[in-house]
Amino acid sequence: MAMLVLLRGGGDLASGVALRLYRAGLRLLITELPQPLAVRRLVSFGEAVYRGQITIEGISARLAEDLEHALLISEQGDLPVLVDPENKVLVNLRRQSLAPIVLVDARMAKRPPDAVQAVDLLIGLGPGFVAGHNCHAVIETNRGHQLGRVIWEGTPQADTGIPEGLPSGKGVLLAPAGRVLRAPVDGLLMAHAEIGDHLEAGQLVAEVTNEPVYAPFKGVLRGLLHPGLPVERGMKIGDVDPRDDPRYCVTVSDKSLAIGGGVLEAILARPELRRHLWDIQ
Repeated sequence: MAMLVLLRGGGDLASGVALRLYRAGLRLLITELPQPLAVRRLVSFGEAVYRGQITIEGISARLAEDLEHALLISEQGDLPVLVDPENKVLVNLRRQSLAPIVLVDARMAKRPPDAVQAVDLLIGLGPGFVAGHNCHAVIETNRGHQLGRVIWEGTPQADTGIPEGLPSGKGVLLAPAGRVLRAPVDGLLMAHAEIGDHLEAGQLVAEVTNEPVYAPFKGVLRGLLHPGLPVERGMKIGDVDPRDDPRYCVTVSDKSLAIGGGVLEAILARPELRRHLWDIQ
């Protein structure tokens, strides 16, 4: 049996990783929260938790009932998504004596993992991971010269707390103030626009407990949390794209694919794992 890559998190960056690995022929299992908090939902395989199934760039993911169902979904050619916030599935996989397991922690928690689990290769994404300490390798997730680089010793760049710019296509980054929408208060999110909608500056996008959230400038609503979810003040709830192109709402980003390429490189860099990567008939 081919090696399994266990991907913790099904958000937009994790989904870029999933696309890269799936297209390269690797077997995947995505684990998620009972209520995923991906803002860019249309390019997040974790959205399968809400919908039962989602297709991104021609690749479908389906919600699995348990590990057995997840493995069946994988055999049928789709990506399985399993609700398993504590990653308990890893214990069951070990008991079944399957092939080597690679764990990619793509939750983007920006803090050290709650527990380091024994796998053949543990790859972390972004801040919070220290290669050689709480993971084997970490992938740089910050835009710039190092994006997607595999780090085998040390740490990636620290979290700046400042939303990154978006590539304009002209060699520069667009980073207008207020691109990221945040909850003004604690409460339940109510949407007044949908992902992909064109917005005018000052247009009502959402509200939290009767507190409005307005578009900061003209653009397209690139992402928005699921309506009805409880949110906390200051929490990221949406994303407005000044490029105003709805196609960017349904395709994974260049950043996600770069990070996915780094994960693929890290896996292929381990000679002892290569012979387990694919079922070759």
